[in-house]
Amino acid sequence: MKDLGYYDLGPTPMVACQLDQRFSYCLYVPRSYQPGIGGTPLAVVVHGTLRTAERYRDELSDFADEQDCVILAPLFPAGIIEPDDIDNYKWLEYHGIRFDKILLAMVDEVAQKYHLDARRFLLHGFSGGGHFAHRFFYLHATRLQGVSIGAPGFITLIDPHQPWHLGTQGLEERFGTASTVGQLQDVPVHMVVGADDTDTWEINDHTSPHWMEGADAAGLTRVERLSALRTNYESLGIAVRFDAVAGVAHEGYKILGPVRDFFASVLSFDQERRANEVVS
Repeated sequence: MKDLGYYDLGPTPMVACQLDQRFSYCLYVPRSYQPGIGGTPLAVVVHGTLRTAERYRDELSDFADEQDCVILAPLFPAGIIEPDDIDNYKWLEYHGIRFDKILLAMVDEVAQKYHLDARRFLLHGFSGGGHFAHRFFYLHATRLQGVSIGAPGFITLIDPHQPWHLGTQGLEERFGTASTVGQLQDVPVHMVVGADDTDTWEINDHTSPHWMEGADAAGLTRVERLSALRTNYESLGIAVRFDAVAGVAHEGYKILGPVRDFFASVLSFDQERRANEVVS
């Protein structure tokens, strides 16, 4: 293994994804990190429409130090293929680009470089990242240690009778893979939204190219839609921790407290489970 340099630890530069160099990612790696010891978890945090990947990475750096955890923050730029596009990654596929596969390639690159066991990782996304996170969950539940879904404007219900992206009809035919309900039930799920996240102008725009009739059936606000997604999950036996953060609107950095708590609880549970397996 190549020795890690100064810029490989702490907050790293943006690094081009080797699978597709139009996309990049940055990391936070605790400077105490020792390669090869094992057990270091990986947490992925996906930006919203403004693409503030480095800010999300920095906001979670204290958590990374406390939990001895590596943070990966991908950057999916706007204007790929179509100069005015700002939504590409939210729907997983765009002009033949599979953003779920781009993220998995980033995870694999980081795992190889830092000798991490990243077969399962934590995932959080806010707003556009919340779009991405819950749809990624539907395809790749077996890769997730836990998923935190933050305030998506449009939701995709687990419903094989509704067309994508209102529901999951034809999911495996469209993407070549799909998680089973049993696999979804095995992943700890967190949903988080500001209790005052009630603006509707962006998510009820009927002229949007992503608008589908019935998109507002689950509610008009992000709070209502995320609550509907929770109900959908729980009806299928998928347990959900739900946080509506008082006094917060559509402000991704202000809902990270519950995300940190959720991630910490997942890591603590997994550590305890592994310890019990060793004893038994």
